[in-house]
Amino acid sequence: MWVSGVAEIHGRWIARGLRSMPVPAAAMTLGHVVLGCTIADLERTRRHERVHVRQYERWGPFFLPAYLGASLVLKLMGRDAYRGNPFEIEAYAVDDPSKRSF
Repeated sequence: MWVSGVAEIHGRWIARGLRSMPVPAAAMTLGHVVLGCTIADLERTRRHERVHVRQYERWGPFFLPAYLGASLVLKLMGRDAYRGNPFEIEAYAVDDPSKRSF
């Protein structure tokens, strides 16, 4: 299904993959494609995942290495590699305006 120029895909195999990741996820963005466990998960996480779509647009092919690099540095520092990741902080800020850094 296409929503505002972004392909949203869900299904049993996608759900199995997302739930078996090191940090289980309800949805995940890969460029202009958002994978979700269910339609409800795609709807619930839409604003958050659209922040990641914009991050992909800004960073291009460097997004994934930058995201993973930030997580690695945080993990090596003994911090939360997911919640402490600046890309996630920006995405979660759409749900909590008090955490916006811009």
